[in-house]
Amino acid sequence: MLPSRTPLVVSYAFLLCIPLFCLFPPKFLTLKLAQIDPPCFKRSAISRPGTTNPKPKIAFLFLTNSNLSFAPLWELFFQGNSHLYNIYVHADPTSSFVSPGGIFANRSIPAIHTKRASPTLIAAERRLLAAALADDPLNLYFALLSQHCIPLHSFRFLYRTLFTETVRFPYRSFIEILSGEPNLEERYVARGETAMLPEVPFEQFRVGSQFFVLTRRHAMMVVKEKRLWRKFNQPCFNRHTCYPEEHYFPTFLSMEDPLGCTHYTLTRVNWTGNLDGHPHLYGPDEVSPELIYELRISNSTYSFMFARKFSVDSLEPLIQIAKPVIFSD
Repeated sequence: MLPSRTPLVVSYAFLLCIPLFCLFPPKFLTLKLAQIDPPCFKRSAISRPGTTNPKPKIAFLFLTNSNLSFAPLWELFFQGNSHLYNIYVHADPTSSFVSPGGIFANRSIPAIHTKRASPTLIAAERRLLAAALADDPLNLYFALLSQHCIPLHSFRFLYRTLFTETVRFPYRSFIEILSGEPNLEERYVARGETAMLPEVPFEQFRVGSQFFVLTRRHAMMVVKEKRLWRKFNQPCFNRHTCYPEEHYFPTFLSMEDPLGCTHYTLTRVNWTGNLDGHPHLYGPDEVSPELIYELRISNSTYSFMFARKFSVDSLEPLIQIAKPVIFSD
């Protein structure tokens, strides 16, 4: 009887091994395989084993359409912590982006052209998440940043906040999720009055900051997701009411796991006096220790960790106060 059952046993054993292969694949499944659009996003759930470093890492995802002018400031931020972070850069291929080298060398992923008020920004962010998921299984938080972002605290302060001082477990995502905001209805019908139905009724439509810090679990949910992506990937009729990148992530995570999110962001943005949908741009004359202290202040549990937007010529005054102020928590 035993020999006759052998094929069934082998087949059953093979089926049991499939989930293990997804969790512990061969090492040849590297970063390059994850830097692609759907339908290959499922590969991003496969991550490499074999590391001797047990500490969790933060994946920093830079989404840019110009040079990373604040690279020297970020170099100071990351200094001495190479075992606790990874960097990934999505640079619009139609821009004149030049890698600043250093910690950003060889960290760019294959990119697509991105355009404001279009789903291309969502697609680019999903690419970044997929790349970071597949690259390192120790990436447990995924922080989305732009070329205009700066740190407001030291790396160690951020790391302790995310991993050491977190009260709730499993970890929660830091993403702004708002409802009942002005112009929300106009944004909802930007693709047509019924375009989002039945998957996204207006009562479940949310808005929030484009910049987030997601947990690994939520990052995997996002890159695997197809149902809502098909809706948000539709073109808008009015670009002035269409900002998909501010709706897709808050709406999806609010629908799937609202208790797993803080409902606030860690990135400070000043919308006072915004122009054509752009926030206030801080110039070099505004940079001071007082500004940094002010930008850190938050109404939520934690202080803000990042801020935007800063002009390119703000770099020098920021460097001058980096060690005595920004990184002196």
